[in-house]
Amino acid sequence: MGERSYGVGLVGAVPVAQAIHLPTLERLGDRFSVVHVADVNATVAQQVALRAGARWSDDASSLIADPDVEVVVIGTPDRFHADQVIAACLAGKAAVLCEKPLAESVSEANAIAEASARTGVPVIVGTMHAFDTSWISGLREWDHRRMTAHTVRISAVLPPNPWAEDFATQITGRPQGRSTPPRGIDPAMAIVRGNVLGLAIHDLPLARRLLPDGPVTVLAAHPIKPWGVEIVATVGDSVLEIHGSVGVTWEPKWTVEAISEGGLLRTDFPLSYVHAGSGTTSITDGEQTTVYGPHHDDGYLNEWEHIYDILTGELSVGDLGSLVADLAFALDIADQAGELARTKGAA
Repeated sequence: MGERSYGVGLVGAVPVAQAIHLPTLERLGDRFSVVHVADVNATVAQQVALRAGARWSDDASSLIADPDVEVVVIGTPDRFHADQVIAACLAGKAAVLCEKPLAESVSEANAIAEASARTGVPVIVGTMHAFDTSWISGLREWDHRRMTAHTVRISAVLPPNPWAEDFATQITGRPQGRSTPPRGIDPAMAIVRGNVLGLAIHDLPLARRLLPDGPVTVLAAHPIKPWGVEIVATVGDSVLEIHGSVGVTWEPKWTVEAISEGGLLRTDFPLSYVHAGSGTTSITDGEQTTVYGPHHDDGYLNEWEHIYDILTGELSVGDLGSLVADLAFALDIADQAGELARTKGAA
């Protein structure tokens, strides 16, 4: 049993809140309880709050001001992340969990880092793959063997999100996807940037961890139908390949691979939302293969256990430098790839 239970507030009653956080927090009911749900759609907020036995509101400021909310989860559109995370820090909350990406710019991320440092409120980014037990075990062994990747590949070939969300729960008020980009935004650029910051963002922090430090140069970027991307980049002297495609398969394939002169690391992750346990990581060095996982607990559960350990003092948290660097890495790739796709389409 946990030492105490912390009140959680969900800002944005979106599918990730309904299909991921509510079921996970229910599993950790001795440690967390959802006490407040906020959404601009009051009907959705009320219905989702009813599932959790929580109160509801139609604006984030009411939730952040609620003294019973100790941990704030930010699940709103990206453009609201920075202001809402900073507001939660200034309100003196115990912790903030922000969905990916942390912010829309490096300057916004630095402002979040400054607010977190000034208030002492820890900020966690919901990169669930980074909390996957098999990934963590494999990475530890990779580091132990002092392997350096010359090539890193991240690939996500997935069915549409609603296909997976409906496995986890009945979604209330599912947002309607935009079929065309906003006026003035090049379609190819929108698809490429959307894939980097909406799909590849899950694994770019993992890729950055495997790659050497160095400048990023995107060599090729292509949107693929119905919604996907192919990107090739160099990071220092190493190669990063990104493949993403949504809506073309019933069987998910979600992998991160690192290739070095001495071996191969590969992690296969399960489909999001379905709470199917951890991924499976293998390290092959030419003579033998070591396999980690799969484990019963998924990255979502480990993410919340990580937060609990921070809250209870079992883990200490430093500054947000690594999270800011993760965002800068993703934005650099998104901006370069988007511009390449735009110029190629205009040619």
